[in-house]
Amino acid sequence: MICEFCGGKTSKKKVRRQHWLRGRLYVLENVEAEVCTACGERYFHAGTLDTIDRLLEGKHKVKARLQVEVVR
Repeated sequence: MICEFCGGKTSKKKVRRQHWLRGRLYVLENVEAEVCTACGERYFHAGTLDTIDRLLEGKHKVKARLQVEVVR
């Protein structure tokens, strides 16, 4: 795949993704993405995002809880 921002090539990697669902922020580890080797832009397939939504809407294991600051 070619990066639409810089024209670099992408490769498949497992990444950490921040994902909002119904006003809640989740952090997921080991999510497959296409990552640009030049600029680091990440692309997620629609099927991957649908799977994340289904996972979070059901019962799921929580590895840890984080406290996050919101700054204006």
